Amino acid sequence: MSGYGGGGGASGWGRVSRRLTQEEMQEIVDHAAQTLSGDLPFGALRDRKQLSALATQAVRDAVRTLNAADPNQAEMSQMVTRLVSKIGGMGFLDALMPPMNHEYTDIQLNGDGSVWVRRKGQLYFELLEGVHPTQEEAWRAIEAILAPAGRALTEATPSVDVKIPRDPSIEFGGARVKAIHPVVAVGEWPTLSIRMYEGRPVPPEKILAWNVMPEFVMQGLLAAVRRRLRVMVIGGTATGKTTLLSALCHGIEPEARIVTIEDPQELWLPHPNITTLEARPAPPGSTVPPYTIEDGVADAMRLSPTHLIVGEVRRGDAALSLFNAMMSDHAGLTTFHAESPENAAFRLAVLMAATEKRVQYSAGKGLFALAIDLVVQVGFDPVTEKRRCMGVWEVEPELKHGEVRFRELWTPGKEEMLSPQRKRGVG
Repeated sequence: MSGYGGGGGASGWGRVSRRLTQEEMQEIVDHAAQTLSGDLPFGALRDRKQLSALATQAVRDAVRTLNAADPNQAEMSQMVTRLVSKIGGMGFLDALMPPMNHEYTDIQLNGDGSVWVRRKGQLYFELLEGVHPTQEEAWRAIEAILAPAGRALTEATPSVDVKIPRDPSIEFGGARVKAIHPVVAVGEWPTLSIRMYEGRPVPPEKILAWNVMPEFVMQGLLAAVRRRLRVMVIGGTATGKTTLLSALCHGIEPEARIVTIEDPQELWLPHPNITTLEARPAPPGSTVPPYTIEDGVADAMRLSPTHLIVGEVRRGDAALSLFNAMMSDHAGLTTFHAESPENAAFRLAVLMAATEKRVQYSAGKGLFALAIDLVVQVGFDPVTEKRRCMGVWEVEPELKHGEVRFRELWTPGKEEMLSPQRKRGVG
């Protein structure tokens, strides 16, 4: 785009006043959107006044960069409106997400245009009868979510994963987003899944208020963490593993040096000396390698942690790295998707056997027994369908007949929790 008149410069002095064409305005909007989306905080998407101010400045900057003719008031207003719609068109999601709404952990848009939500602490989704966005509204909302990450949902890229960063200013804990194009997800609407994380720290008192476990169990677990025992929280999808892990971290002494490795960042910790490492995939079309959980564990070992916390172990490589770190005298906590302590030991041994290092199945179970001291299981009560602690077990340090042994410390219905026998630090 070229300038008009002589000596216009950045201020527009000496330009010939004329109307911008629709194509020129769209070029300015597209350039401003590309610039603005690079570091636009999620809170700005939720605050129309802030978003309008940022959009106005971005349009002005784009006009100068492209050496365009100065827009008049009507053109400026039109371009700002377009930019706000392009970047911040959250539409039907506005009323379902922070800061307007803190009730839900999950939002789902299906291919038939129906919108489903899962309330905090609930097992099943519920249909929002009064919410049915048009296809245009759905696409605009998805574009608004993906644009800050520089991503787009197209037939060429029909499945996109992005994360929405944490924004404490609106008590938004961040989110994991999956968007799928109708070309592969059958339906007339795009498919969208948003998993939101806690927007505020989760102290032990909140876990007790939710009736997840009795107070004496929580106190026993916090005491075990203070003694530097290594804890693994297990459970199924959306059972609150990371939420409980955040609460248990309150048992770590305030002076501790903590390194967390997450994918994505979910934990809220009250400690002052923390470094958070976050895994990331390889950028699309780039030769830049991914940064994995196992990379994070390796780097964490050079950061002098007293406590190592892995948000969730999903791969055998990550498990092997974490177990080796824990056996080198680092206290630690982590979560893993499993339906029982025995299932956790079995699945982790299988995952480690499938790595390039091909850890023998029996050796994998031995690593589990040596590295993990306590297993805490969370799940949904079959009667109330509410989140509950399903039990606490101590891991025996030696295998018996090639199997990991567990000592039950507490299960629902018991009036006390037994003390762990394993010793890691001062009690």
